[in-house]
Amino acid sequence: MRLSAVFLGALMLAAPSLTMACGADTDCRLGDRHYRIALPEGRSGASAIGAVVFAHGYRGSAAAVMKNKGLRRVLSDMGLALIALKSADDDWVIPYAPRHMDADGSEEFTYVEAVLQDVTERFAIDDKRIMAAGFSAGGMMVWNLACTMPERFAGFAAISGTFWMEPPDNCATPAASLVHIHGDSDPTVPLAGRAILETHQGDVAEALQMYKTLGGFRPVGTMKAKGLSCELESNAKGDILDFCLHPGGHSFRSDYLKFAWERFEAAGKI
Repeated sequence: MRLSAVFLGALMLAAPSLTMACGADTDCRLGDRHYRIALPEGRSGASAIGAVVFAHGYRGSAAAVMKNKGLRRVLSDMGLALIALKSADDDWVIPYAPRHMDADGSEEFTYVEAVLQDVTERFAIDDKRIMAAGFSAGGMMVWNLACTMPERFAGFAAISGTFWMEPPDNCATPAASLVHIHGDSDPTVPLAGRAILETHQGDVAEALQMYKTLGGFRPVGTMKAKGLSCELESNAKGDILDFCLHPGGHSFRSDYLKFAWERFEAAGKI
């Protein structure tokens, strides 16, 4: 989907001066939207660093993400910035989401594009070393980002969330590197999905099969790490598609982001 240049320009023009302070405890304003950012503790020098753009779960917020001390510590120890997004509503306004059945996702995709432009202007962030990640509803947002703007991120880490209803008919190419992590007994977002209001969570297997076909991925083996059991695939371009299960329910561990980052690093993508 092509993002609206007019809407994106308006959003950027509505942003305050780049000199205005913002960070982990203060919103970085973009018109009527915002995000927050936490830089690594004790960071010195002006060299550009990598970052994780994180999409929160249902009724979450950028401020709440920043209160996750474990998440901030893991990324800080890796020398990475944490960039926390905030959905346009209680949930992400993406196709077939509850109460947003007719949404095409452009409102959220344009916002993410604006965040990427703004954060690399305000801060020394390497735009070639940014991973998109999210948990639950945020994982659903990540799958939509991978489908819509694959070249804007070095990799995508979706945790306990996939497309609503079913995979889209078409995704942007080339396919990106993606790691999907899920609990094998998740009751909130089951692997096969469940009905919610007028919609239905998608089937993870269908999303993975769609992306496998899109990117020409082929099985290359398995691995176990950080309590995860993973099926690994790659393609001729060296992109990776990992499907990793943990024995449990609807849960998030900050180490999952470290695992995904290291997988992309090992593939030479980040």
